[in-house]
Amino acid sequence: MRKIHPMIIGIIPSIIFGFSFMFTRITLEKIPDPFHLLGLRFAFAALALTLCIILKLVRIDYRGKKVALLLILSSVQPIAYFIFETFGIARSTASQAGVMIAFVPVAVSLLAMLFLKERTNGKQMLFISLSILGVLIINSDVRFSSDNMMGNLLLLGAVGSAAIYQILSRKFSTNFTPIEITFVMMWVGAIVFNIIGISRTLQHGGITDYFVPLLNLNILGALLYLGVLSSVIAFFFMNYVLSQVQATKAAILANLTTVVAIFAGVFILHEPFNLIKLAGSFMILIGVYGTTKVRVTK
Repeated sequence: MRKIHPMIIGIIPSIIFGFSFMFTRITLEKIPDPFHLLGLRFAFAALALTLCIILKLVRIDYRGKKVALLLILSSVQPIAYFIFETFGIARSTASQAGVMIAFVPVAVSLLAMLFLKERTNGKQMLFISLSILGVLIINSDVRFSSDNMMGNLLLLGAVGSAAIYQILSRKFSTNFTPIEITFVMMWVGAIVFNIIGISRTLQHGGITDYFVPLLNLNILGALLYLGVLSSVIAFFFMNYVLSQVQATKAAILANLTTVVAIFAGVFILHEPFNLIKLAGSFMILIGVYGTTKVRVTK
């Protein structure tokens, strides 16, 4: 991967994350309890990554390293982030969730300037601003109502969690490899969400009820996408990108996730789309492309 520009690699998790909103929305129709969904999702993720380590496809080594730092990181991502995101999507739409998440670069830029002392040059700011303007154009066409206001607030919580995660991951990347960060994140998520999910299931039924959704091939396929692609593979690539480039620059790829989420919602879930969303999406793509071409400010 070292021969490929990190921002090009960063496009991979952005696309995967974009479709994840759709799969989350679909799965929530069959698994209404978000903690149940998150438990199964991260169980797949943790087991898949552990299998890769057993087969020696990847390696981890925590000797002499402060693993407690990764526990702090994991409390933000995946715990806080996915609670906010999943409950937010349950009260919103896939495309609207993508729009809200696109505000991550704004939050990251502020935190990076405060804690990482990162700066952006004029060209970077131009393309970042263009991308943010695209988000605002898309957002201007979203009709907020009292029914989904709580969903929007929860998604804003996801934005804050994602921003803090990117700052911490960037900071911890000097001590841990991307796979070491991802491994702890997946297992912390699996343990916490399954404890909560199983406890909630036992309040209304037996332990076997927890695994009934796995008998549905459509749900199983969605969970494999969310657990393996969107959790293990996407987060590995994201942690790698954050170890190579500024948090501010990596965060702009969240806007590409917005475009993918909107198109997935429109063409697969048949959510509404018009010329305003098209214009905003086009501006976001230009902003993402321009940012990948601009030299990083030291």
